Amino acid sequence: MQIQLTHGMLKATADTSGGELVSLRDGGGTEYIWSGDPAYWSGRNPILFPIVGDLENGTVVCDGRPYTMPRHGFARRSEFSIVEQGADFVVFSLTESAETMQQYPYPFRLRVRHQLTDHGFRTEFEIQNTGEGYLPFCIGAHTAFRCPLFPGEAFEDYQLVFDHRETASSILQMPDGTLSHDKRVPILCQSDTIPLEYHIFDRYDTLTFDGLRSKGVSLVHKSAGHGIHMEFEDFPMIAFWTKPNSSAPYICLEPWHGCAAYDNESGIFNDKPYCMILKQNEIKKLCYTIQLMM
Repeated sequence: MQIQLTHGMLKATADTSGGELVSLRDGGGTEYIWSGDPAYWSGRNPILFPIVGDLENGTVVCDGRPYTMPRHGFARRSEFSIVEQGADFVVFSLTESAETMQQYPYPFRLRVRHQLTDHGFRTEFEIQNTGEGYLPFCIGAHTAFRCPLFPGEAFEDYQLVFDHRETASSILQMPDGTLSHDKRVPILCQSDTIPLEYHIFDRYDTLTFDGLRSKGVSLVHKSAGHGIHMEFEDFPMIAFWTKPNSSAPYICLEPWHGCAAYDNESGIFNDKPYCMILKQNEIKKLCYTIQLMM
């Protein structure tokens, strides 16, 4: 089921399938969220839970037993229920089921609130441990933005600009989707800008950073200045992706609390980098915001 949201001149669409915000349009009708064209990539704005990225051999150990789970977990393919809504917001909820318990043996409640603001939107994740033991989890966003935004523009007309100058390397992704624990690719050297060029993603697939000073990044046209700004203060990692070798007209900005398995991981869920662990009834909230730049 799709839910229509409005706030001032902004209009958005949220979907119970995956609990996603799948459309954001400004007063002039410009669409910012990627359409999900399967010719390139059918995703739009998936929620990554309870894992981010790939598991080694698709398997993770929970309480001494191996479980299999697809890339980025099961939330993005789940049907959420609506627990609250208004003209400019909606709150979706997902809880454990017989199907999820076969992949992830924990009771939980995941609530996702999408709220339009004066200049964009805010998405909040609320995770509660509803079981009697502990709850390990990772979570992330995978918001795909149209790039370019307007006719006559090119992907290469845009750039990523961080709030601060950084000296940072991207964690190298291995062919099986796992991450190298000791190999990185230099990307930023006392700079705040990554020009968008397809060959970077053709070669590395995903740019993945942790330990940045910046907690905000803009996707912006080099000369015209339009685009979006993302604040991701609650997340220790940020990744950027577009489908390699396809010249796809979108770029994903992905704040993560967790990541794909490292090639030297123990395979135990609790040991995953940036894994969070909640005690019984404990709640964790994380949010990111998007502001349109027009």
